[in-house]
Amino acid sequence: MRKKRDTRKQRDDRITAPLVSWKATLIIFAIVYFLVFGQTFIWTAYIDRIPTLVGTLIYYLVCAFVLLIVLFGLFWRYVIGKPLRKISGAARKVAKGDFSVQIEYTRKDGRKNEIDVLIEDFNKMTRELASNEMLKSDFIANVSHELKAPLSIIQSYTKALKDGYATPEQEEQYLDTIIAASKNLNSMITNILKLNKLENQQIFPVPETYQLGEQLRRCALSYMEQWQEKDIEFKIDVEDVAVCYDASLLELVWNNLLSNAIKFTPAGGSICLTSQKKDNAVFITVKDTGCGIDEETQKRIFEKFYQGDTSHASEGNGLGLALVKKVIEIIGGDITVKSVPGKGTAFTVKINL
Repeated sequence: MRKKRDTRKQRDDRITAPLVSWKATLIIFAIVYFLVFGQTFIWTAYIDRIPTLVGTLIYYLVCAFVLLIVLFGLFWRYVIGKPLRKISGAARKVAKGDFSVQIEYTRKDGRKNEIDVLIEDFNKMTRELASNEMLKSDFIANVSHELKAPLSIIQSYTKALKDGYATPEQEEQYLDTIIAASKNLNSMITNILKLNKLENQQIFPVPETYQLGEQLRRCALSYMEQWQEKDIEFKIDVEDVAVCYDASLLELVWNNLLSNAIKFTPAGGSICLTSQKKDNAVFITVKDTGCGIDEETQKRIFEKFYQGDTSHASEGNGLGLALVKKVIEIIGGDITVKSVPGKGTAFTVKINL
């Protein structure tokens, strides 16, 4: 009984049509009927002549057997073999690197048999492969571009210092620029490695029970120098809630959201960090009065290397929010953004208790 129950559970609900249609079944039944009728006719006609009856029946059965083999071959070739040959040909193209292959369905009535489901899964696979290949190409292009910028700055300013083109007053400025570019390069490489490990599941979360409110306050206070330097009013209103997650991963989330809020909030603005327990979840919000984000940018804000506000491009590398999104996915949470251009942005993270 258990085996039968397991078999039913494994059945694909997408299969709504038999592999062999009712028309083909009727044709097969009709052929078998006529063959049996022919055998009966021979038996009746030669019942009095046994030797002739035996010879005729043997000849008839051989011809019927050959006919059935031919019909079965044609049935397999055009009903089963044709779509399988399509899949085989498409698989060879995928093996050569062509991920744009899509196979047409064999049925036109919207129903699906086992082969149609196989084709659907194959098409889905090629679309995913094409998407991944595109993301890979974009990632390599973006990494190359982003690494080239700070390296060019370091090379240019170092050469100027070596050749003695800089005045004594400019030397300190050049050195500061080189240090800033080096820090940006180091931060970018660190974030790329972290993101790669997260995406390939090489970082395994180690859950531990700790106070979320204490962690949020500690992360906020670590940026005190930056917000005081810009004369930003910083409000903290967080609840003391015990959570069981990897503290280092969540700290990565809060640090990225807070640093972004400080970066995009002008001098004299305000930032509000709040947390609220609701049902079996905690909602953490980082709200600022910065430049805001338009709707188009909000759709792509969690993409790697995407920077909607290019005026602050030198202050980041477009990987922070991609890291945040990946961490939130790993812990099974959710993150949303609400923003109005010119009025500010609010990121809300939901984590389950």
